[in-house]
Amino acid sequence: MHSHLPAAVPLLSRGKHRNPRKGACFMEFASYLAGERWSDHPACTHPLLAAMARLVNDYTTDANRQRLTPLIPSVIGLTTNDPRADVRIALRAATTALPVVAAERQLALAVSVLASEHVLADLEGREPGLEPASQEALDLVPEAARWAYGFRSGVKVSRRGFRRYAAPNTVQLAVRGISQACADDPDAILRDLLTAAIDDVRALVPGGLPGDDHVETRPLTAFKAGR
Repeated sequence: MHSHLPAAVPLLSRGKHRNPRKGACFMEFASYLAGERWSDHPACTHPLLAAMARLVNDYTTDANRQRLTPLIPSVIGLTTNDPRADVRIALRAATTALPVVAAERQLALAVSVLASEHVLADLEGREPGLEPASQEALDLVPEAARWAYGFRSGVKVSRRGFRRYAAPNTVQLAVRGISQACADDPDAILRDLLTAAIDDVRALVPGGLPGDDHVETRPLTAFKAGR
């Protein structure tokens, strides 16, 4: 999707803001552009994707947070009832974070990869198996992978339980872990993660989004005036 922001935009900052005069986080700005009530939980975006965007916004450093701004229009209208969306978001988060996070986090994220693949196979009515990205991520952390296979052998994850608990916890653990990782550029990894998750959800929207080449958004005038 090729979407456009107004020429002048406010600076993104951490946390919730009572109104535009106090600033905006990623999803609050999205709610404004979508013409919704001011909120960091707007209806225009898939709930778990919005949760990831809030986390990425908050865990990205002040120096690089504004680089997230061009992604905001791409989440407007991006929502679906397809249960695979939660799994895809969680799987993307786990496979992205697994190779770079600290060892103590790798164990939980390796389990998340296996659980995500299991639930996804169930939803798609096929035999469980690992997609190439999942296999590659696990191969990079062999000790965590061995532990996860042993742990998963005695644990069953329901679709409902995964969506309500495992998926949100995976996203939170992954984003936090990436932000604290000893990597060259954690902020860039977080931005790439959010970009990839947006693409994953868009792929599940039948026929793409209306006006996929351009999203009509609310003008910035009222925002700048703090209305």
